Amino acid sequence: MVKLRLTRMGAKKAPFYRIVAIDSRKARDGQYIDQIGYYNPVSEPKQIVIDAEKAKAWLAKGAQPTETVLGLLIKEGIVEKKTKEDKQ
Repeated sequence: MVKLRLTRMGAKKAPFYRIVAIDSRKARDGQYIDQIGYYNPVSEPKQIVIDAEKAKAWLAKGAQPTETVLGLLIKEGIVEKKTKEDKQ
């Protein structure tokens, strides 16, 4: 199963994350299939850069985003936030 998740980059105490499509069995920083964007929580303001076309393509192929990546996708307007009415 393919997941959309963060892989940590950057120096000690200065994290920087890539948003990647990766096999769910691989290690957090293991070899990924495709890089979709990046997230820098340290900078002010926080930087979020996501290639919307790649993200939508991976989601269409059945890739499952982690909670954090899903939050970033919603924040960028790439994915609609699910409400309780949508789940029923």
